[in-house]
Amino acid sequence: MPHGPPREQLALKRLAAVGADDVESVFLCGRVRHDVQATCASDPSGGDRSVACVYGDWGRRAAAEFVGTFALVFIGVGSIAIAAASGLTGIALAHGLTIAVMASAVGHISGGHFNPAVTLGFVVTRRIVPALAGIYVVTQLLAAIVAALALNWLLPVGGDAVDRGAPAIAGVNGLEATVLEAILTFFLVWVVFATAVDPRGAFKSIAGLAIGLTITLDILAAGPFTGAAMNPARAFGPQLIGNVWSDAWVWYLGPALGGIGAALAYEWLYLRPLAPEPVGPPDTGVLEPRPGDAALS
Repeated sequence: MPHGPPREQLALKRLAAVGADDVESVFLCGRVRHDVQATCASDPSGGDRSVACVYGDWGRRAAAEFVGTFALVFIGVGSIAIAAASGLTGIALAHGLTIAVMASAVGHISGGHFNPAVTLGFVVTRRIVPALAGIYVVTQLLAAIVAALALNWLLPVGGDAVDRGAPAIAGVNGLEATVLEAILTFFLVWVVFATAVDPRGAFKSIAGLAIGLTITLDILAAGPFTGAAMNPARAFGPQLIGNVWSDAWVWYLGPALGGIGAALAYEWLYLRPLAPEPVGPPDTGVLEPRPGDAALS
């Protein structure tokens, strides 16, 4: 049984609920002390949160983000290069399965963002420190550039593949495309928060599968109209290397709005807070609510 006041023990249980193995590298909601006597006085999530925020070990987290984003752009754009053989379904599966695999592989290290829009959602809900968020975004954009360069060099079709990998508008105007990208990204970030952030979610059971399937469904629904990038990094790499900037703002503004909207909506609806904090001694087995809160059944 850990020692300390009930609030600290409750926070430690919540850390276990989100699957963190290294208490030293994660700052909890409230002020939690462990064997290393780490405190979260600088925790950007504040003292009333019920989920751990992302902090510490930045280099290894950034490396995981680089590999995941590189894989997304390399495999996603590569599938578009052979679109005649794979078709829309193949492109959607290539993107979705890549994210499912990479989120499952390194989600426990970096959170498996691979997308500045997802990272922005963590920023506005104060679930990641701003400096680390900046490192994530720079890493994601750099990984997308390197992946696009690799495709330009390795694929027989070269630059044509990278050009085709840059998202484009078809059948809709710029405003409609922006709204579509915002809606698609809303779905994506909503699922990220529901499965990977919410400790009651299914992340441990299905890992990145739900996130990857959301990307697949979004591409099947709107890929022909906007490319369904849902990810500024996914757009930026091919745009920069292929020098394709037509309506480029769509794939930055749309995902940003959708990511912010989904993150704030899920935060306010389900994560603030999850339940009244007990104030009674845990040794008794009775969870007494704070004054004014309903009793826990």
